[in-house]
Amino acid sequence: MASKPSIPKGTRDFGPQEMARRNYIFNTIRSVYELYGFQQIETPAMETLSTLMGKYGEEGDKLLFKVLNSGDFLAKFTDDDLSALKSQSPNHVAARLCEKGLRYDLTVPFARYVVMHREELQLPFKRYQMQPVWRADRPQKGRYREFWQFDGDIVGSDSLLNEVELMQIVDTVFQRFGVRVQIKINNRKILTGIAEVIGAADKIVDITVAIDKLDKIGIDNVNQELRDDGLTDEQIQKLQPIILLEGTNDEKLQTIADVLRDSETGQQGVSELRTILGALSSGGGITLKNELQLDLTLARGLNYYTGAIFEVKALDVAIGSITGGGRYDNLTGIFGMPGLSGVGISFGVDRIYDVLNALEVYPEDAVNGTRLLFINFGPQEAAYCLPIAAQLRQAGIRTEVYPDAAKMKKQMSYANAKQIPFVALVGDNEIAQGKVTLKDMATGEQQLVTPDELMAALLTT
Repeated sequence: MASKPSIPKGTRDFGPQEMARRNYIFNTIRSVYELYGFQQIETPAMETLSTLMGKYGEEGDKLLFKVLNSGDFLAKFTDDDLSALKSQSPNHVAARLCEKGLRYDLTVPFARYVVMHREELQLPFKRYQMQPVWRADRPQKGRYREFWQFDGDIVGSDSLLNEVELMQIVDTVFQRFGVRVQIKINNRKILTGIAEVIGAADKIVDITVAIDKLDKIGIDNVNQELRDDGLTDEQIQKLQPIILLEGTNDEKLQTIADVLRDSETGQQGVSELRTILGALSSGGGITLKNELQLDLTLARGLNYYTGAIFEVKALDVAIGSITGGGRYDNLTGIFGMPGLSGVGISFGVDRIYDVLNALEVYPEDAVNGTRLLFINFGPQEAAYCLPIAAQLRQAGIRTEVYPDAAKMKKQMSYANAKQIPFVALVGDNEIAQGKVTLKDMATGEQQLVTPDELMAALLTT
């Protein structure tokens, strides 16, 4: 007996209604990007391993899906070669057996694209990209092995107005979704400055992780965790104003500036955040609908972010980050084009999908399919309905003609199963009068109308 078909763990099928909802997400984000002048590109699902390896840190390298060389890739291997592979590192083995890997994210492929197509691009270049990515991660709620990202990046400009625009884009997208979020912001230079001031450059991740636990475990336990991580009492004492940071964003920035007064890098980070936060305030003329909060525990992407760092959390659904990003001043340098500044964000489409499902905030017209179904009573009636259906479709009304002259009950059940709000009934009487009986499936009300009246009724309901 054949085994039941299945799909790999960490992947999902999406049916018609699910795709209608996902397309609503895609189209909403796309429309906001385009308001700000972003243009769409696509890159291959596979990149060469040399493009991907070493760009995401040691842990990221482990999560890359590597693709075996096509054909009989072991044909030229001797027994000695195979034996030798057993004693070599995983990365070395992958280099021998694989030349390609699946996209881990959209940022590194974009950097590769910019370098390859530099002569064709008008800088600053504003691109958006909507494609799936793959990570050999352990599947769990909100974490998949195949998932979609929807990135927006600006390269070729150092201006902090780009960060301001990206925050406006994030705010507008979630306003349109009807989802309350908190937008967290930090700056890599501030984290670097903290490490400089206390003399613990290699402990910045440990520090941010410990500080993040303040509300749960209290200041004494946070300090003890820092000691366990190898910080001295003197270093911990210097961190106290940072650990206990509170107040408005402006007040937090002033405290940070005082602590980092001897760090030029840290002061630069403070200045950059002041500019961004100042523009996104009532005083700067732009007021976001969602809260923008300075959060020193935000330390994502330390391998390549160099300035502002962003992360977005849903306030009404328990799930991880649903959007993130930051500035990467020299990402293209890894491909031989140093000094090209960039900043970007990535919407986690799959997590946003889960959030919208949990909150049930999809607009009705975003998920509804067919508006009208013509019931098929036979060849003569179907021939009468077809040109009317064609006119309705030209007017943008989603219309079906049931293909078979099946029993009335079956056709009405089809309409109910697909949640089609209206059906059109055409028999000898309707054909003789040049009309159609329109039935509202919700109320059961029926009315005899001309094709023009039918169109008008569907366009206004």
